[in-house]
Amino acid sequence: MTPVKPIAKATSSSRRQFLKGTGYYAALLGCEIVFFKHLPKGMIPIALAQENNGFQIPGKDPNLVVLNDRPINAETPAHLLDDAITPASRLFVRNNGIPPANVDTASWTLTIEGESAKQRKTYTLAQLKQRFKHYTYQLTLECGGNGRSEFSPPAKGNQWSTGAVGCPEWTGVRLADVLNDVGIKSSAVYIGYYGKDTHLSGDAHKDPISRGVPINKALEPESLIAWAMNGEDLPAMNGHPLRLVFGGWPASTSGKWLDRIVVRDQVHDGAKMTGTAYRVPFKPVAPGAKVADEDMCIIHAMPAKSLITHPKSGILQPLSDKMTVRGHAWVGDQAVKNMAISIDFGQTWQTVSLSKAANRNAWQHWQGQLSFPQKGYYEVWAKATDSNGKSQPMVLPGWNPKGYLNNACHRIAVQVV
Repeated sequence: MTPVKPIAKATSSSRRQFLKGTGYYAALLGCEIVFFKHLPKGMIPIALAQENNGFQIPGKDPNLVVLNDRPINAETPAHLLDDAITPASRLFVRNNGIPPANVDTASWTLTIEGESAKQRKTYTLAQLKQRFKHYTYQLTLECGGNGRSEFSPPAKGNQWSTGAVGCPEWTGVRLADVLNDVGIKSSAVYIGYYGKDTHLSGDAHKDPISRGVPINKALEPESLIAWAMNGEDLPAMNGHPLRLVFGGWPASTSGKWLDRIVVRDQVHDGAKMTGTAYRVPFKPVAPGAKVADEDMCIIHAMPAKSLITHPKSGILQPLSDKMTVRGHAWVGDQAVKNMAISIDFGQTWQTVSLSKAANRNAWQHWQGQLSFPQKGYYEVWAKATDSNGKSQPMVLPGWNPKGYLNNACHRIAVQVV
């Protein structure tokens, strides 16, 4: 395989020419688009839509793409997520407020309280580490808005492409063990979190975010109060010194800079738990439609999804060589049972090898080899199918006002020479 060499990018105006024909796109790419007739209507070749702004966040890989700087939000290009265990430097950043400065771990505390807690109890970080058994799980975190940039009409929010996901190893104590130590009443139905990040306005009375999960999710063995990632302290931008981790659910449920948990006898109603925040319509709606709050439901487990992490999109591939393709697949609280790839825009699919997850709520790794029939432009598409038989859609799933849950097939560009 030749070294990675990006295919020439289109201008912003050319990317808006959605309905141009094969001659137009072939001219931009400098080669024939093999199987062009099968490219779904309204889509452009992925090679013409790739950008990187190169902005760097301290402690993070310089190739992360920054989408916002107040608060800081950044995603990881797909080819940098090739590791089985996501390095801390390559885990995406999704902040809602301003992280706390000058964190003192010696004085950090976590308080558990609420109308359905039998008592109010406060633990220091040292006490959490000393009193409870430690657990390490590899858990997938994905922003609920990952893929938002593909929705049309556009949905408001950070325009994530595919990189707001990762699967590091997390170490901490089970949330269930701490809740059981405090005692929870039979009326408990939800938990909510609060962190020490501050609202963008600077108003100390406003919470930038305060979400949570149903009590049954909170009590699962893999639900952690974590202080470490890949054996090291949590990165500052990912919640140091303490956070929640609920693998397989929107990452917004996994509160960072954690200092308080409330046990509720109702669905938590903190910041970004109401209205349209992290909610989708009960029923399909027309693109651009207004949806009443009462017609929206809270996002729980994430849908089946996959990512091609090797090769990098835009590679030049010799016709005489086979190409190794690999990546990851994941799905909410289930397992991925089948993984397939296509080079003809989904007309045919080739099953590839798929590993078991390291533990529940961890992503699974897949790998396959491809041969190409002739020289020209191709796209490799990847499709995961979950344990209930539900597969990723070829193109965008149903539109929703906030652009959540886009699990359309990931695709990369390949030029065979």
